[in-house]
Amino acid sequence: MAKYSYEFKKQIVLEYLKGDGSYLCLSNKHGISNQAQLQKWVAAYKKFGDDGLKRSRNQKIYSFEEKFSIVESYLTSELSYQELALQVGINNPALVNRWVNEFKAAGPDALRTHKKGRKKTLSKSKDSKRAQEIQEAKVDTSAEHVRELEDELLKLRIENAFLKELRRLRLVDKAKMRDAHGSSSVSEDSSN
Repeated sequence: MAKYSYEFKKQIVLEYLKGDGSYLCLSNKHGISNQAQLQKWVAAYKKFGDDGLKRSRNQKIYSFEEKFSIVESYLTSELSYQELALQVGINNPALVNRWVNEFKAAGPDALRTHKKGRKKTLSKSKDSKRAQEIQEAKVDTSAEHVRELEDELLKLRIENAFLKELRRLRLVDKAKMRDAHGSSSVSEDSSN
């Protein structure tokens, strides 16, 4: 899509408003491939004046509530993006289109502002202090909970001791098997 200067847009809009031609006639005359573009410029000029034809360099930040309200309005009405944008005072209908598509794809959370860039890292002292505060807040020191933990610890110690003994017995069995095979092969070698 070609970018048109403010002066060019204003000249054509004023020609239309003076009655110098229809949308189609003026689009053809000035080499605009889409007469709907001219209609958008006229609507924006009528609603916002000169600002409606200028590309805004300063971006207005819209809150989640504003975005959600606009998306909800679009989805519950039969207004086009252009009409809704003009109605709510947004000079860029593509913005409404983007919000609606994001909402349809990911739900309301897609409309929330997300900070760009890396997250700030806390210094280690602040990190450890915060972790300690969280740990202290989460520890359940009730007598019943302590008893449950002691019982679980005892079961784990018994299980650990059992597994260690099982491993020891397997190693002893392997050693006996090795000795049995080793001595039988030695006696066979001596008899030959």
